[in-house]
Amino acid sequence: MAPPALAPPVVANSAKLDDTDPDEIRRHLDDSDDTYHSSTYTAFHDKEGGEDGLDVNSASAPPPAHGAPGPPPNGGLNAWLQVASGFCVFFNSWGVLNTFGVFQTYYETGELFVASSSDISWIGSIQAYCVLVFGLLSGPIYDRGYLRSLMAIGSFLIVFGFMMLSISTQYWHAVLAQGFCVGIGAGLLFIPAVAVLPQYFTTRMALAMGIAASGSSLGGVVYPVAFLNLLNKIGFAWSVRVIGFIALATLITPVIFMEMRVKPIKPRAVLDWTVFTDWPFAFFTLSTMFGFAGLYVMLFYISFYTFATGIASRHMAFYLVPILNAGSMFGRTLPNALADKIGPLNVLAPGAICCGILTFAMLGVKTLPAIIVITLIYGFFSGIFIALPPVCFVRLTADKSKVGTRMGMGFTIFGFGVLAGGPGGGGILGERGGDLHWTNLFVYAGVLATASGVFMTVLRFWLTKGKLWVKI
Repeated sequence: MAPPALAPPVVANSAKLDDTDPDEIRRHLDDSDDTYHSSTYTAFHDKEGGEDGLDVNSASAPPPAHGAPGPPPNGGLNAWLQVASGFCVFFNSWGVLNTFGVFQTYYETGELFVASSSDISWIGSIQAYCVLVFGLLSGPIYDRGYLRSLMAIGSFLIVFGFMMLSISTQYWHAVLAQGFCVGIGAGLLFIPAVAVLPQYFTTRMALAMGIAASGSSLGGVVYPVAFLNLLNKIGFAWSVRVIGFIALATLITPVIFMEMRVKPIKPRAVLDWTVFTDWPFAFFTLSTMFGFAGLYVMLFYISFYTFATGIASRHMAFYLVPILNAGSMFGRTLPNALADKIGPLNVLAPGAICCGILTFAMLGVKTLPAIIVITLIYGFFSGIFIALPPVCFVRLTADKSKVGTRMGMGFTIFGFGVLAGGPGGGGILGERGGDLHWTNLFVYAGVLATASGVFMTVLRFWLTKGKLWVKI
């Protein structure tokens, strides 16, 4: 049975944002943030607004229609089962993406197939891009009530992709199995999992989302460690199959328990053309895209760097990926708590600049302990690129009925940053067996990350009209 739809709410016209008044900007952002977290909005966040960008006021909404669910429970067994389900989805979507650095290092050895660094990175980049692009498409499908189908199909594709990877012997086999199959499966799961949680939580929304998102960091630790410890004992094929069985076991929870409380009255639009004239939103999206490009250079190549240069053994090089992901676990929770106090842009901009500085620091370190320290600290700051952009999307969107559509479009643009970081970085690095241009690679990544932080700083002062001590 499809979830019941709530009765249409009573809406009130909201004043348009006065671009010349910074105080009005801040009041508008704060009011928009409150609207986003209201119980009425969580039920109707995908409903298209009118020309004036109507805001939903929970206080003016009528009682739920007969047979409709009440307000979000903010707890209880079923609500926390949704959090556990979301944790498992993050574990097998972003957690899998964060693992590719281990596969990049293994494929570089040539034991499975021979390909250049740039070609190998296309596998992980396609995987990441599919997660972001198919998230844009899975949103409208979710809005039509097909959550259970998305969970089942997405879970199947992830497990099937790993099983097919286990019998791969050529480069194109890995592209199809690991790049497309696993990537599309994760893309079908990610956005629906994010969309379900606001239907169950308002007052505990940050806690619920934080617990769910931490699954990506744990997945980025468990999967590479499992692969590393099994590789020399049972070989590549069975190591990948074990990863597939872990995915199968952990994806049973969302397939069985994840469910919608409320079906949106009108499915979200796939595209919102107003983003191309909303200059702050567009500027933020492009700025973050540069940050993603720098981020994925480090995610894909830091392990291979220590192995290829002889700084670390193959065994220790593999462990740099879980070390980075362990640091990101804290980077996806603590900066969010700070952002609640001072504003997301005030955290994201300096965090991106720190990522750039740490990338440049790779040019001067030649010892394993120093690289481990940089990797751990970089992992912490890199967590902001996953945790904070959705918060910024909400604050930069006046019409909250378009948040879902704009978020999907924004993450799709971020996917181009993944392509620039993975294959683009591999092209700069050079061919395996020849001279590898590590200095050029880290300069490229450092410039991108630093530019991202600088552009966000410009946006921050643009929105506040040059004022310094402002929550934004």
